[in-house]
Amino acid sequence: MLLAVLAALLVALVCPGNAVLAQDTVSYEDVEFFSADESMDAVNDGPASLWTIFVAGFIGGVAALLMPCIFPMLPLTVSFFTKSSHTKARAVARSLLYGLSIIVIYVALGLLITVAFGADALNSLSTNGVFNLLFFLLLVAFAVSFLGAFELTLPASWVNKMDAKADKGGLIGLFFMAATLAVVSFSCTGPIIGTLLVQAATMGELLGPAAGMFGFSTALAVPFSLFAMFPGWMKSLPSSGGWLNSVKVTLGFLELALALKFLSNVDLAYHWNWFDREVFLVLWIVIFGLLGLYLLGKIRFAHDSPVQYISIPRLFLSILVLSFTVYMVPGLWGAPLRAISAFLPPQATQDFDLYTASFGGGTPRNGGHAASRKYADIFHAPLNLDVFFDYDEGIAHAKNADKPVMIDFTGHACVNCRKMEASVWPDKEVYALLRDELVIIQLYVDDKTELPPGEQYVSGFSGRKVSTIGNKWSDLQASRFNANSQPFYVLLDPHTEEVLVPPQGADYAPDNYAEFLRSGIAAFSK
Repeated sequence: MLLAVLAALLVALVCPGNAVLAQDTVSYEDVEFFSADESMDAVNDGPASLWTIFVAGFIGGVAALLMPCIFPMLPLTVSFFTKSSHTKARAVARSLLYGLSIIVIYVALGLLITVAFGADALNSLSTNGVFNLLFFLLLVAFAVSFLGAFELTLPASWVNKMDAKADKGGLIGLFFMAATLAVVSFSCTGPIIGTLLVQAATMGELLGPAAGMFGFSTALAVPFSLFAMFPGWMKSLPSSGGWLNSVKVTLGFLELALALKFLSNVDLAYHWNWFDREVFLVLWIVIFGLLGLYLLGKIRFAHDSPVQYISIPRLFLSILVLSFTVYMVPGLWGAPLRAISAFLPPQATQDFDLYTASFGGGTPRNGGHAASRKYADIFHAPLNLDVFFDYDEGIAHAKNADKPVMIDFTGHACVNCRKMEASVWPDKEVYALLRDELVIIQLYVDDKTELPPGEQYVSGFSGRKVSTIGNKWSDLQASRFNANSQPFYVLLDPHTEEVLVPPQGADYAPDNYAEFLRSGIAAFSK
């Protein structure tokens, strides 16, 4: 059981959903270069993102169910329903209402987050330096709590009030019983809920927090209802014991690893340049290495029971975690580590990189002019490609070279952008097309570098002041291409600046992406 939980969490960790990073919500009625239907098909990934958030919430709910604050309550609560209801039908009905109350409470919490922050604030959270730094500190606090340093608890008066109202009976009593569960179990569920809300909020979806809480609460509510319907199943449950605290500590390590991503976002957006790829990897290697030793019983925390022997599930868990740790080690010398590339800082931040040097003969294909290009001092081209970081400069070069343009709307905090650069762009055919047939312009929509006063302006599209490089390219993407998600690839004719083929987002199948590039090149040739 514990093996399945950790495996699911690791999958969630390395397979994030699409990150929406722009500041504005745009209308599909103002498309300049292509039809509304085409633009919507290309960039509207809202339902998929909400589904991803729901699944992440459900996995979090399963993890919470196995925590020491909730798992022991499962047989007690089910026993209460079966003994106090006199008939099985009444027990089932009451347990279903109890489960529904749990869902209502947590979904209401998700909606409250949306109302409190507002849609615009949720869209900007993923790139806001202050928020990302606060999220980092918050997740570290959650991790420390799970590791046993302290417990996050709500005021005892809240518990007493909820418990008193739960005694009233009827539908109101069932609702407050669910509320009591939420309050009492907060020391275990609080960090999971907090992490889930942070992740959901930073994906930019208006209903993201509610979708996450719906998944979380469903995973909590379903077991209570099912075991009330089939009480005999209770005999198959493992007994409570030290393994419950092991689940909690394991989640603490995962929380600590996840926290580093938010710190990396801040470092990249503000160009601090002290949290490079190898620093990130060293910390992850240490964290997961310690987790592997913990699972083997070599490390114990204050609330852990002595490990008399290693169970088979725990052995396989340690093999999984330690194998993952060893997998990351070559990354210190530049190995792409495609399975986790979405979470890592860009390859260009690596100080000692044997991998990138193998592309393009070991030298950038820019004729030695990279240093003179605009913004080349703060941005770095991936895979030794010849990349421009300013729209006008790139268009001018493409006109002289008579080549089509690929605009890559990207972001420092865009996990899917990093995954595309690490897993799709290195493909032999894709790389050849990017290197030889196209002029690449990478525009970072979340960069915080201030524009010179003479280049700042008020957007005619959103009415907001454009004061940073990120603001400028985000406004360009929204106003001209009616999109606000990254990555977003646009193939242009530099002479007319018209779109050659409908733009597209992330596509992790190299063959499909190569076909997209070839179609744009063919359209330009005509």
